[in-house]
Amino acid sequence: MTEDKLEELGDKIVRVLKTIYDPEIPVDIYELGLIYDVFISEENDAKILMTLTSPNCPVAETLPVEVEEKVKTLKEINDCEVEITFDPTWTQDMMSEEAKLELGML
Repeated sequence: MTEDKLEELGDKIVRVLKTIYDPEIPVDIYELGLIYDVFISEENDAKILMTLTSPNCPVAETLPVEVEEKVKTLKEINDCEVEITFDPTWTQDMMSEEAKLELGML
């Protein structure tokens, strides 16, 4: 896959991630800074490294499944795996300017 195609696919994945919201905060998980990395293999399998706002997050069971299912809806993606990490621990500093503005933090 060419670098342009890879970047294009990465952008598509980000657009999908921006449709998924933390139910307690009216901001999508990408702008919240919950997505740490997106990997795409040569076989077009995606791996998403993400965190949650806290280990006790009420959507800890369902949010990763929602991410996997929505990313797999992209016709270019064969499979998707989500890995949850708490290293580094999520902080409000990881939120985008847009998210901070939306939440009245700026």
